[in-house]
Amino acid sequence: MATELQFNVEGMSCGKCVAHVREAVEELAGVEKAEVSLEQKSVKVSTNGQVSADQVKAAIQEAGYEVV
Repeated sequence: MATELQFNVEGMSCGKCVAHVREAVEELAGVEKAEVSLEQKSVKVSTNGQVSADQVKAAIQEAGYEVV
């Protein structure tokens, strides 16, 4: 079952930050796509239902960014 998750992320300031967050999230098993917006300071994640919101949050935080 596909799931859409949305997170607000603090600490992104440039295109490299966006790429870093996207890569960290897309490495998770079960993530199909991650759309990261620097302007909106957000991450929208499409999953196959096999990854939890907590796992995605942890990946973002481990990459050095704050989920708010």
